[in-house]
Amino acid sequence: MTTALNALADRYMDEMAALDPCLAAVMGIAGQEERLTDFGPRAARARAELARRTLRAVDGTPVAGETERVAAAVLRERLATEVALADADAYGTLLDTIDGPVQRVRQAVALLDQGGDTAWETLLARLRAVPATLAGLRESLEEARRGGRVAPYRQVVRNARDCRDMRSYLAGLPAGHGDGGLRGALEEAAAAANEALTAFAAYLSRQLAADAPRLDAVGEDRYRLGVREFLGTRLDLADTYAWGWDELARVRRDMTSAAEQLAPGEPVPAVLAALDSDPRYQVTGAAAFRDWLQELADGAIADLDGTHFAIPEPLLRIDCRVAPSDGPAFYLAPSEDLSRPGAVWWPLTDRDTPIPTWTVPSTMFHEGVPGHHLQLGVTTLNTGTLNRFQRLSCELHPGHCEGWGLYAERLMDELGYFADPAHRLGMLAGGQQLRAARVVLDIGLHLRLRIPAGTGFHEGERWTPRLGREFLAEYCGLGPPGFVDFEIDRYLGRPGQALAYKLGEKVWLQARDAARRRDGPAFDLKRFHQHALDLGPMGLDLLRAELTR
Repeated sequence: MTTALNALADRYMDEMAALDPCLAAVMGIAGQEERLTDFGPRAARARAELARRTLRAVDGTPVAGETERVAAAVLRERLATEVALADADAYGTLLDTIDGPVQRVRQAVALLDQGGDTAWETLLARLRAVPATLAGLRESLEEARRGGRVAPYRQVVRNARDCRDMRSYLAGLPAGHGDGGLRGALEEAAAAANEALTAFAAYLSRQLAADAPRLDAVGEDRYRLGVREFLGTRLDLADTYAWGWDELARVRRDMTSAAEQLAPGEPVPAVLAALDSDPRYQVTGAAAFRDWLQELADGAIADLDGTHFAIPEPLLRIDCRVAPSDGPAFYLAPSEDLSRPGAVWWPLTDRDTPIPTWTVPSTMFHEGVPGHHLQLGVTTLNTGTLNRFQRLSCELHPGHCEGWGLYAERLMDELGYFADPAHRLGMLAGGQQLRAARVVLDIGLHLRLRIPAGTGFHEGERWTPRLGREFLAEYCGLGPPGFVDFEIDRYLGRPGQALAYKLGEKVWLQARDAARRRDGPAFDLKRFHQHALDLGPMGLDLLRAELTR
C-alpha cells in the first residue's frame, strides 16, 4: 500500500542510489549499473544534504499503525546517524580497509562480472568510469589534507596495496568476452582503469603517506559514533570490554572440551594444526571446493525449510562462488528485482592446494542458511510489510545483520549440526573465539586501554597494533597468510564495526530468551524467527525493544 511514509522512503532510495551507485550495487538497487559513485567533495556534501532533508521530512510525515511506527523509527534512526557522521566529518579522510571507496569500486565492477552471462556493455561503462571516480576521491583526500586531516598510515598503505591488487583482476576481465565485438573496447577501458589505479596507488604511497599519522586509535568520542553507526546502540564501553574478556574465556573453555573429544590430552593449538592437515577435512582445487560449498548450502536449506523456518521459494538456492582474494567470506543478497540471486563469495588465495574444511560449515551457516541468505533474502522479498528502505538497508545495520549471522551459528549448534567435534571446534575457533577477541581488541585498540590482570597476556600494558597481532596469533591463529594483519587493519580502519557480531548475537539471544519467558509453553521457535525476520533490519536498541514488547 502506498502511504506518505512509503513514498518518502521510495524517493530517498532513488535519490540515494543516484548519488551513490556503488552502495546501490551492494544493496541490489537496479538502474545505476553503468555508473560509479562520485567520491569528490561536492558529491559527498550532496549525500549528507539528502540525509538531512529526508530526516526533516520523516519528522513531518504522519504514520498510521504499528507497521508504519516501526518503519518511521528505523528510517529516522538511520538518517539521524548519517547526519551525525556528516557533522563530525567522520569519513572526511575516506579510506578504510574493507568498505572504503577503493573496495567499493572493485566490488561494483565484480558484481557485473557474471562470466558468460555478463552484460558487457554495462561492464564497459562502469570500467570507463574508474578514472573519474579515483580522481574525485583524490580531490576529497587533498581537501581533507589541506584541512590537516589524513587517514592513518596503515589505511593509506593498505589502500595502495588494494589498488595494485585490483589491476590484475581488471586486466583479465576482457578475456571473459572471448573474441566478441566489444573485446577491444573492454581492453582499452581496463587498461585506462589500471593506469588510473597505478597513479592513485603511487599518490597514496608516495604523497599522502608522507603526511599520514602513525597513531591509529580514534579515541572515545569517534569510537562511540562508530558504535552508533554499526550497531545502532549506546554502550558502556568499560563494561563491554570486560564482557568481551569473559566471553572469550567461556569460548576457550568450550574449545578445550571439544579438542579433548578429538585428541585427549593434546593442547588445543596442536589439535587445530592437526585438523588443518587432516585429509578427512580437506578438498583440493577451487572447482571441487565450490561444489562442496554448494552441497553444504543445499543440504542446510533442505533440512531447515518447513521445520525451524519457512524458506520462500526464491531463496531455496544459494549461488556459491570462489574469489581470488585474502579477505573474509561474505554474502551478497539477491537484487531487488531478483535478477541477481543471493550468493556466498569465498576467498581463495591458492586455488590448487588442499583447502581445510573443518571451519567451513559454521561460516556457511552464518553466510547462507539460516544466516544471511535467509535473513537478507526474506527481507528483500517482504514487500507486504516493509517499505523499500527497510527491505534494502541490511548493509546499513551490521549489528542486526552480523548478529543474526552469529546467532545462526549458535542455533545450528543447538540443533545438533555440529555433531562432528571437528566442525564444532571450527565453529568455536573460527567464529565464536574470533568474534569475542574482536570485542576486546576493537575497544582496547581504539581507546588504548590497559590489558586487565588475570588474562595471562601482557597484563597492565596498553593495547598497540603490535600487541594486537600477537594476541590474534596466539588466540586466533587461523586463516590464510596475512589474516592477522588484515584483521588488525580492519579493526583500526572501521571503529566499532567489529563489535557488530558478538554484541548483535547477544541481543538476538537475549530477545529470544525474553520471548520464551513471556510466552511460556506457548513459545514457538519457528514463529519467533518468522516474526523477528519480518521486522526487517534495524539498530540493536530498536530490535531489542520490538522483540521484547
